[in-house]
Amino acid sequence: MSPLHRAVVGVFLASLCVAQDGAGSPGWVTISVRDYEALRTRAYPPEREIEPESTAATLTRVDYDLRVDASVASGTANLTVDVVRDGWVRLPVPQGLLVRDARMGAEPVSLVSLPGKGSPLLAVLSKRGRSTLALNVAFSVSSTAGEEHLSLPVGSSGVTRAAIAFPPQEVDVKVGGGYVAEKSTSRWIAYARGGEPLTFAWRRKVEERRVELPTRLRGSLVQLFGLGEDSTSFSAEVEIEVVQGAASELRIQAADHLIVNQIPGANVADWDLKNGELLIHFLDPVEHSTKFTIVGEARLPRDGPISVPLLRLLDVERETGGVAVEVLGAGEIKDGKAEGLQPADAAELGPTVANRQSPSLAAFRIRSNAPRSLVVTVARYAQQAVLTANIEEARYRVLLTVDGKSLVQARFAVRNNQRDFVDVTLPPGASVWSASLAGRPIRPGKGPSGSLLLPLAKGRAGDEAPPFAVEILYSLPGTAWSSRGRAALALPILDLPVSRTGVILYHPPLFRVTADPGAFRVQPYEALTSSVLTRNGSSGVGLNVEAQDSTRIPSSTQTLIDRYRERADTRKTGETLPLRVSFPSMGPSLFFVSELTSESKGAIIDLSYQKDAKGGVK
Repeated sequence: MSPLHRAVVGVFLASLCVAQDGAGSPGWVTISVRDYEALRTRAYPPEREIEPESTAATLTRVDYDLRVDASVASGTANLTVDVVRDGWVRLPVPQGLLVRDARMGAEPVSLVSLPGKGSPLLAVLSKRGRSTLALNVAFSVSSTAGEEHLSLPVGSSGVTRAAIAFPPQEVDVKVGGGYVAEKSTSRWIAYARGGEPLTFAWRRKVEERRVELPTRLRGSLVQLFGLGEDSTSFSAEVEIEVVQGAASELRIQAADHLIVNQIPGANVADWDLKNGELLIHFLDPVEHSTKFTIVGEARLPRDGPISVPLLRLLDVERETGGVAVEVLGAGEIKDGKAEGLQPADAAELGPTVANRQSPSLAAFRIRSNAPRSLVVTVARYAQQAVLTANIEEARYRVLLTVDGKSLVQARFAVRNNQRDFVDVTLPPGASVWSASLAGRPIRPGKGPSGSLLLPLAKGRAGDEAPPFAVEILYSLPGTAWSSRGRAALALPILDLPVSRTGVILYHPPLFRVTADPGAFRVQPYEALTSSVLTRNGSSGVGLNVEAQDSTRIPSSTQTLIDRYRERADTRKTGETLPLRVSFPSMGPSLFFVSELTSESKGAIIDLSYQKDAKGGVK
């Protein structure tokens, strides 16, 4: 009898005895569900749960590096393995691998297979920790309907990477079960997605032979003509787009009197212009697009109605672009008659035309493929000389001595756009002491006739030239003064016009000096009007041009500055600069003024002097 049966019988007998003693009637015995479950648990105790076996080794990562050759893909499969238990352990290798060799470092690794069909291949490992198992593997490549397939197992690894090298040919590759990380013409790298196999499918690219198809072209032609008095220059920017086929040459309609000087372009081989047609040959057939420029000239009338020799692309489905005509020199376009063209803004024809700053320029845009022509009427004007440099103010300070010698400081406020030098002819016997440009010492050059060439700064084209200062200090020999006599003060001859000239004349105190009538007149002193002369020198009588306000600099700071200048001068190894000499302003003075002195014209101030025993009079 089983324990359950014995428990039930015992309960029944006990209940029966109780029933006989009590008032109850014989029959069924009822117990609670809880008591029944307790009795059943005692009769059938639960079996002990089996604990799962701990993991001995895991496959963390698989890296395939394969090369496809015909119907076989061979290479290596590097398995990153983590062994977490001491002793010998077995690791399942991803199914479907054809393994030639297995190594961990330089040591071979045993591979076993359990009995039974479809059992996975196991690697037997004993090294605890992370290591790399290198397998020499091979896969078969299947082919279906001209498409080849390769499937790579991923096993239980978390990361699977595959690098597949294809033969050097153009192929279209598709990847399944993952995504492409990197690709080129001969190598693809992909990563698997989860536990799905990583598949590659590819087929050879079949390209349409564009060369064998009829050629279809579209083109853009932007022409720029510069109408000069002697000849006309032209340039054309050509851009070709191949819609179908390939173009080995291009035909352009051109006038017979056009002269093509050059056609710069990366793919231009040579060209030939005859019978009103310009034939351009390309180095390689153009299958997509190409650009080049045509540069040349033509002989056209100087003024009046001028028929512009337009270029035109031949054998193109659609031609876009435009034409721009400008007048070079003094002239303008009075009228224009266009056919197949419509007026346009210069900015619409590209940067080459938009950057032209000609005041007389007409631009047109190509309207259609209909016949086109352009006739412009040009009016010419007599050219006038334009002032490119000017001395807006000239100031002289002259110191006369009794022995006839004189020291002259000449300062000029110059505006310049194109001139490189100002030619200064000093009086005979003059000796240059110093010269400067914008406050910096310079060395004057020497002209063919013995004059001085002082360099000039230039302003930017199109802007008002800013003024700058040019200064020269020189001495002159002379005849000693007697008690009464005459003297002449000759000023330098400049090859630039002078708007206003001022001369401060310092003479010996024992003499009375008067000026004879001439180009200069005597008047009370006037301050400088040019700001550059005010900044670079004095603006009043008797002040030294090199004077500085030393009271603003503390003595200790001035000592450091002087010491630094001395050391800096000792370290200079280049050529020494000219000396800058201060002008000594002393004695009584006269102030002379003159306006509008033309270029290359010398000015002389005639003086009369008489000795005055009382000390001299101004």
